[in-house]
Amino acid sequence: LPRELVPIWAQRLKALGNGIAPQQSYAVAACILEAEEPPQLPRLPLREVGVPNEPFFQDESNAVYHGNALTILPCLPFESVDAVITDPPYCSGAVTLSGKQADPVVKYQKTGTKKGYPSMLGDAKDQRSFTWWMTQWLCECWRIARDGAPLLVFTDWRQLPSVTDTVQAAGWMWRGLVVWHKPSARPMPGEFRRDAEYIVYGSKGRFQRNTSQCLPGVFRYPVNSAEKVHLTSKPIPLMAELMGVVPEGGTVLDPFLGGGSTALAAKATGRRCVGIELSPEYARIAAERIKTA
Repeated sequence: LPRELVPIWAQRLKALGNGIAPQQSYAVAACILEAEEPPQLPRLPLREVGVPNEPFFQDESNAVYHGNALTILPCLPFESVDAVITDPPYCSGAVTLSGKQADPVVKYQKTGTKKGYPSMLGDAKDQRSFTWWMTQWLCECWRIARDGAPLLVFTDWRQLPSVTDTVQAAGWMWRGLVVWHKPSARPMPGEFRRDAEYIVYGSKGRFQRNTSQCLPGVFRYPVNSAEKVHLTSKPIPLMAELMGVVPEGGTVLDPFLGGGSTALAAKATGRRCVGIELSPEYARIAAERIKTA
């Protein structure tokens, strides 16, 4: 490495958000120059590394961050969670681009629905930007997950090919699909009923089994309108069953927490959860649900 590149490497090290103090970056870059092993540097507390300084909400088993996943994930430590279970915006709900970019309240809510929900953010990406965005945050999740950690990502039939591609592009090993059968799905006169969503299942390297139980590949749960707090809420009993791949007492990462179903399921089954939510309304809803659970 030419000596004149040391400042550039120092800047790159600072940008990684990996706990290296700014004044230490030049020392590490110099070690690269001299082909030496970097010194073992003390890791800074999260609040000194970058944004955000503090979780929006935290208790003994859950932490909720309010903000953009692409901003917050780089601040989380390497190999610090036991699983990633998340339901990201599908950027779907229609065939045309104009339909995909419609307000999620219009896309995902039946006409005449009496109960309203806050609109969700980040659901208007076109196909290329969706694929790029998925790869970015999945790469960060791979870094944060421990070796052997499972990955579960919800998607629909339209985005299934893109999600399986991006999971593998980010370094995860694709292990299969899990089906969520929704008996309450909309009827489709003259067509096959689209009454399933999919969970792309993967792992960080070789999967580490945490139970001897044989988990099903298809789960059948209706959406409970009385408990629903988000436009695309997943049933808490479904999320609790998915926790079967997470070690007892382990930590689950959900970069798109929504109304907090993952955190509630983790808490109910003796796991912990680190969640991120972009919408201020849903961050508050998730925090309140966790507090009262």
